[in-house]
Amino acid sequence: MDVDTRLLRYFAAVAEEGTLTGAARKLFVSQPALSKQVRHLEDDLGVRLFVRSRAGMTLTEAGRELASRVPALLDDWDEAVRAAGRAARVLRLGFLDAGAVEAVPEIVAEFRHTRPEWRVELRQFDWSEPSAGLARGEVDAAVVRLPFPGQERFGVVELFVEERGVLLPARHPLANSETVEFRELWEEPFAAAGPETGPWREHWLAVDERDGHPVRVGAVTRRPDEWLGAVAGGCVALAPASVARFYTHPGVVFRPVHGVSPSRVGLARPRGRTHVAALDDFLEDVARRLGRG
Repeated sequence: MDVDTRLLRYFAAVAEEGTLTGAARKLFVSQPALSKQVRHLEDDLGVRLFVRSRAGMTLTEAGRELASRVPALLDDWDEAVRAAGRAARVLRLGFLDAGAVEAVPEIVAEFRHTRPEWRVELRQFDWSEPSAGLARGEVDAAVVRLPFPGQERFGVVELFVEERGVLLPARHPLANSETVEFRELWEEPFAAAGPETGPWREHWLAVDERDGHPVRVGAVTRRPDEWLGAVAGGCVALAPASVARFYTHPGVVFRPVHGVSPSRVGLARPRGRTHVAALDDFLEDVARRLGRG
């Protein structure tokens, strides 16, 4: 029987958290989607793995047996994937937005020149995956914006900070302001990431900097085109200053904001993984050249 390792990761997260809500937050997926995938695994195996109740998800005897074996199985699989990557000499670097990795293509070009036997793959992820592929084991390291869900599971080196501003509809009354006070935006509908992204969503809504004022969410977006479209349609959104260089829309303007903390950019990699000299050299160069770290 073939079972998708993704289903096993979902099962392991629910078994560990004890609730779909907690596991969905950890995995950066929606709760209905997670529930569907767990049932899919149960159907594939032909056994019930959980007893579902209002209190949460309790493992059945079959579920406990599987839960005792899955972590080691997934660890072995992840190491096999990493070993294959090392044998193929491929380094995978995840990222979310161009502003965070502006200097990386130049670093990659130099790395390829000095180590022609290695290939570096830059993989961009949308905002429903704030760890830029690390949580899914799809990359060796990632340039990320902090904080992100599950950050404590990874080794993170902060690289630099970048001021946050606001994206406004071009017709907005504040669009011609030189600078916007954050308090002026509290009643505005915000474009937000999905709730499963937890601290990532809260940071970009500046939840802790509203003096308890509730957030109005006008749209949930996962990609830059959706994000800009939502703002052009009447929402506002906090954004790093580099957005003005990399993302444009005729119906959207960027303005500096007073009253919010900056965005912190970090370089993250899994803890405890086998170190490869080429990967270490590359990441040290990324940290040094971005810099600021």
